Amino acid sequence: QLQASGGGLVQAGGSLRLSCAASGGIFRNFVGWFRQAPGKDREFVAAFAWRTGATWYADSVMGRFTIGRDNAENTMYLQMNSLKSEDTAVYFCAARDYMTGAPPSEQAKYNYWGQGTLVTVSS
Repeated sequence: QLQASGGGLVQAGGSLRLSCAASGGIFRNFVGWFRQAPGKDREFVAAFAWRTGATWYADSVMGRFTIGRDNAENTMYLQMNSLKSEDTAVYFCAARDYMTGAPPSEQAKYNYWGQGTLVTVSS
């Protein structure tokens, strides 16, 4: 029900824009991006509150990445600028369509996940 796209190979310092399209009314609470680098656990990248537009970012991407909703209905994006080699990972979009007091960075609380898109940053 979530389809991520936009990954690819880019040189360090470059930019990529990831998109995530949802079927149905999944995007109604929180949406987020997570990533998993080779040999590492999946980690939080950014989250967006669909109703209010509030955003949250991991310290490692603050000031370089931007999450938001796209003009197309039920689509959100992750704009990644000033990419570094350490940003290389499979990026997953996720959605949480129910209310909970858990922070937006808590991946266990997301109940919809996309298939992942690979981002490779060459140095």
